[in-house]
Amino acid sequence: MASEIQLTEVTKRYGRRPPAVDAFSITIPAGEIVVFVGPSGCGKTTTMRMINRLIEPTSGRITIGGEDTSTLDPDKLRRTIGYAIQQAGLFPHMTVAQNVSVVPGLLGWDRKKITGRVEEMLDLVGLDPAEFRDRYPRELSGGQQQRVGVARALAADPPVLLMDEPFGAVDPITRGNLQDELMRLQAELRKTIVFVTHDFDEAVKLGDRIAVLGNQSKILQYDTPEAVLANPADDTVAGFVGAGASLKQLTLRRVRDVELTQAHVIVSTQDEPGEIRRRLREAGKSFALVLDPRRRPVAWVHVREPQVRRPIRDMVSNESTLQDALEAILTEGGNAVVTGGRGEYVGLVEIDTVMAAVRELRETV
Repeated sequence: MASEIQLTEVTKRYGRRPPAVDAFSITIPAGEIVVFVGPSGCGKTTTMRMINRLIEPTSGRITIGGEDTSTLDPDKLRRTIGYAIQQAGLFPHMTVAQNVSVVPGLLGWDRKKITGRVEEMLDLVGLDPAEFRDRYPRELSGGQQQRVGVARALAADPPVLLMDEPFGAVDPITRGNLQDELMRLQAELRKTIVFVTHDFDEAVKLGDRIAVLGNQSKILQYDTPEAVLANPADDTVAGFVGAGASLKQLTLRRVRDVELTQAHVIVSTQDEPGEIRRRLREAGKSFALVLDPRRRPVAWVHVREPQVRRPIRDMVSNESTLQDALEAILTEGGNAVVTGGRGEYVGLVEIDTVMAAVRELRETV
């Protein structure tokens, strides 16, 4: 079960300097993603780390599920709160399975239960357990490491998950895919998630609510993404929103909310070039979409050179935003390929669909 988090007049001081966090108060509803967004040095990470007492508050009160965290043993508290950070923070000398099993092991789970949980969590974050369980972090890509980091944070089924710029160190395409994965996981698990970022677009995409923070973690605005975009509380918040607010509204629309089209010709990685050319000519089309045996999209091929595959560099999922879809369309120079929860092909988003959404949003903003 997810838990509500309340911070009441929480302050953090270091010596005689002005407080790093000054009288911070907020209620984070159970089962929602609340994003702290603000400039570097404003205190957002310090505020989040006081929730699991990695940093001890100087004063104020923090409760999780109505229980005052100051009355709990700090180590036991942290074992009930998932924690994911930038660059994953995996133990380099441990395998993927050993990294994921750290907290369940500390909690005294038996070996069989831990093994089953590791398999379950790797599958949940889209990593084949048979392929990845025995690898070491150095053998993984940055995106794969972040997925393992999320699996480790969720392994003991904590009601609360803290995420400190977890996707900040990967490339933009991988970052978008990880954001989509988090949205998919949240739809299944409904955890209470506190997410720290300095990227306003990421905050709008992920957050059920956004807390825009100024110096000393002063809350400049705390509201839904729709409300922050439509009615910034002051000039500082408006600066975060930036120009093109109507285009940013695309971040509020999901791929799942629009009608998908289908590729006219779909072929398999096992099909011969001659067969692909024949099918394209019969259909009167120039391009075919290539799927692997698990129906995952891998490439496009052209009727003139069916033996040459053009890899798909950027795809979106049902959880992606229309802004993600627009970026994928521009990257691919055609349509955006859409995948389901396990990477399987489900359809295409066309540029006309995105432009229709832009026109609709401009009429309502």
